[in-house]
Amino acid sequence: MKVLQINAVNGIRSTGRATTEIAEYLNGNGHKSYIAYSDGPPYYRGFQIGTTIEKKAHALLSRIFGKQAYYSKYGTYKLLEYMDQIRPDVVHLGNLHSNYINLEMLLDYLAINDIPTVLTLHDCWFYTGKCTHYSVDKCGKWQDKCGVCPRLKKDNKSWFFDRTSKMLQDKKEWFSRIPRLAVVGVSDWITNEARKSILSSSRVITRIYNWIDLAQFRPVVYESKKRELGIDGKFIILGVASGWSDAKGLSGFMELAKKINNDEVIVIVGNIEKDIELSNNIIHINETHDIDELVTIYSMADVLLNLSLEESFGKVTAEALACGTPVITNNSTANPELIGESCGYIVGGKSLNEITEKIKKIKKDSKMYYSGNCIRFATDNFGKNERIKDYLGLYHSIIDIKGE
Repeated sequence: MKVLQINAVNGIRSTGRATTEIAEYLNGNGHKSYIAYSDGPPYYRGFQIGTTIEKKAHALLSRIFGKQAYYSKYGTYKLLEYMDQIRPDVVHLGNLHSNYINLEMLLDYLAINDIPTVLTLHDCWFYTGKCTHYSVDKCGKWQDKCGVCPRLKKDNKSWFFDRTSKMLQDKKEWFSRIPRLAVVGVSDWITNEARKSILSSSRVITRIYNWIDLAQFRPVVYESKKRELGIDGKFIILGVASGWSDAKGLSGFMELAKKINNDEVIVIVGNIEKDIELSNNIIHINETHDIDELVTIYSMADVLLNLSLEESFGKVTAEALACGTPVITNNSTANPELIGESCGYIVGGKSLNEITEKIKKIKKDSKMYYSGNCIRFATDNFGKNERIKDYLGLYHSIIDIKGE
């Protein structure tokens, strides 16, 4: 079986690592897996889509005219030529909303050639007019007809025009043409949302959790990292995100810093805008693609605090659990699914009082009280090989469905 994955990134960040891990598993088990991507390190069976100039032009046009994934025609044309060469049995779509692909051209090709297609919902973009999430804005227009978008200046920004109604209608039409379409949600929450969306008529809608490489994400020795950061003897409250904003809970961490004790410290990992000033009891580490460093940071933390209100899965939560670190998170979107029994706590909204109470409880109980349960829950639900085997089974089943 030949599988082509198409994703914005390869080998970096959560979706890029997952893409590479699927490819490596397939290539090591008698199949051929290819990756088409916009950014990231080269892959030996890979195809890089577009050029820097074309992607910058796409981003500019998207902001001016309010439409995302309607440009990059040349880059997409070259991708389709590549697909003609390799003739994949299955095409697996990841994130496509990064100014690098023409969605109509790609989906028309899949439909005309009746290629079994698997679509993974890492966020909500595939079934909305433009947004990657909508929960904070309490918007349900995507279930019927977008327009007058409350997130026009968020996600894929539009400077002038609201084209969300057209984009939603176009997606509905384009996806409906694909005879064999399987939709995968990375959590029960987003899977159930998809069942209420323009994707509801897909041949398959199922949930396959994101996974963790448990050979890498595990408790490790961390004392030297604590000495390096000058936090020996401190109770460590950790936050991890690719990029920090209020949507990811940055303001909550800044407020929490005013309340913690002298023997406690906050460590946040991820990119922060340069003009944001952090208090002295917050240590900032830039986004890292070094897995060993990330595992060490998870392992040294006493608790991970995930304050994001919009999570399709919440991979930082799963990674922390695999390293034996309990998690405190809120009851929004997919967050509660990832907290097994005695793995941490779920709080209501952004209640700092409730968060501080749960931090005190974990501090009193000690991290070791939770660690075994955290690791077991991660092992039972987020094992890499088990979840990739779920995808392999889905590939076979969607191939076996007769096209219309």
